[in-house]
Amino acid sequence: MIGFTTRDRLILAGLYLSKFDATGIAQLGFKSFTEAFNAIGIGLGARPASVKNYRDEFDPLFPNPRQGWHKRKIRDYCRVLYERYSTLTLDEFTRFLKPLLLGLPALKGLEDEETETDDLNHDTAFARRLITGIAAENYFESIFPQLESFAGYSLSNTTRIGCGFDFLVEPPEPSNFFAVEVKGLRDSVGKIALTEKEHRVASRLSDRYFLCVVRNFAEKPFHTLYQNPIHSNLRLARAERTVVSISWTALISG
Repeated sequence: MIGFTTRDRLILAGLYLSKFDATGIAQLGFKSFTEAFNAIGIGLGARPASVKNYRDEFDPLFPNPRQGWHKRKIRDYCRVLYERYSTLTLDEFTRFLKPLLLGLPALKGLEDEETETDDLNHDTAFARRLITGIAAENYFESIFPQLESFAGYSLSNTTRIGCGFDFLVEPPEPSNFFAVEVKGLRDSVGKIALTEKEHRVASRLSDRYFLCVVRNFAEKPFHTLYQNPIHSNLRLARAERTVVSISWTALISG
């Protein structure tokens, strides 16, 4: 199988959670099945219930405490992935699955212990990255059409441009745009951070800059929207840290 569709990724997540149960939840850095369903489902642009349904699909095939969909035969497209990946060990399946849940290609070799993805192999860091990044951004895109503040506006994803915000919100007629930065929290309360660039752009755009905090992935996600977060009740505090970065250089000569 060369590539994986969104459905494939959802099925593989369900297979993993069914086979490894609570151990798999902990290995991915989640605190509960509910949190895993929310983060993985929304992170893949699907309903959290889809992940649960695929887990239940495989439950009759594994010795876990759930019965799952034991009254019907497993669907053919699920069986294909089951036969191909169900024999993977916990470590193999975890290294294989994590990139797929982040929307990345599968690793070339299951024996790889490192990837080019930061924090990919650290369980709690992986869950945090999924929740605070991809899942939170997908959540915002899904609820954008219902936001009265942006009624009639169009949405563009700018996460890969590095412009100090995640989404550009433009009106139907030429006018000033809005910028939206999205942050995610696994619980209903917690700490968020703005980078130096995000803070600088937010200061410059003032009322045209919004911060959307998607909260409570551990239970049921909801959001809070802050306009002009620099001058809101968030009370942002400056924090500094020094990071040591190692690189390797070479002189290219003629």
